[in-house]
Amino acid sequence: MAAVKEGDFAAIRGEVRKILKQPGYDDGSIGPVLVRLAWHQSGTYSAIDSNGGSNGAGMRFGTEKMDPANAGLHHAITYLMPIQEANPWITHADLWTLAGVEAIEAMGGPKVPWEAGRTDYETEEAATDHRGEIVNRLPDGSKGADHIRDIFGRMGFSDKEIVALSGAHSLGRCHPDRSGFDGPWVVNPTRFSNQYFKLLMTQKWKPREWEGPFQYEATVAGTKLMMLPTDMALVEDEEMRVWVEKYAADKDLFFKDFAMAFGKLIELGVERDDSGFARLAKKAAKEGKPLDKTSLPGKGCPFAGTTGKGRSAKL
Repeated sequence: MAAVKEGDFAAIRGEVRKILKQPGYDDGSIGPVLVRLAWHQSGTYSAIDSNGGSNGAGMRFGTEKMDPANAGLHHAITYLMPIQEANPWITHADLWTLAGVEAIEAMGGPKVPWEAGRTDYETEEAATDHRGEIVNRLPDGSKGADHIRDIFGRMGFSDKEIVALSGAHSLGRCHPDRSGFDGPWVVNPTRFSNQYFKLLMTQKWKPREWEGPFQYEATVAGTKLMMLPTDMALVEDEEMRVWVEKYAADKDLFFKDFAMAFGKLIELGVERDDSGFARLAKKAAKEGKPLDKTSLPGKGCPFAGTTGKGRSAKL
């Protein structure tokens, strides 16, 4: 991958686009797994505990790395490593979120608001001491509407935002060796669209008879598709169904609401100071956590800044 001028995030977006097509991976694109990486990086946030979120790139360490909900995300991180190694000035936390929003746009989706400034934990000890217990915070596909509201409510999302974010299931597929579930949600899982909502409303989804976890299935245009219990909960719940119907009928509305909701998601846990950096050490000090020292990027801070020379790109 090419080394680009420090701070040139537009060029980093270009580098991400270069690696999206991967004939040997899933449906020929790593775009969907990059979106999932950004989602899972951010979706651990708790407004109650004021921890988790996209800042820090804690998924490189400890229990977060081994969380079953993150199974398979090492593929996304591995594909991004050549960009990281060629451009060590960009943090993992910024690259992961930027790659996700660029993948969405490259696959025909909306432009999602994105701002740089996230910093990285440099050690597992730093991540563990400050990040706390954040496993079991991502949605469980086997559950229903109450679970969804609990998970997303902890992050501060409304019913409308919950349904909009669920539209990311227009991308990618489930894998039995990761989530246990199997198959894509839509016929073309590398094109961002509102087909997910249209299929929820128009198809007759039946329980799949197989040895795996409970899921629904339907055959569309000769392709076997699936829905999870959490997907079906969106049409079974009256308040959420309203938004499924709106997004199925109006792609532009869905794109607008998704862009705002996803932009909000990737900002969770990011508290920038006057310099524009989300300094983890400063946040730790404010919360009385063990990591109570801060310094300018590249001058000995236990966390890397976005402009410091020589920050590690190691996982």
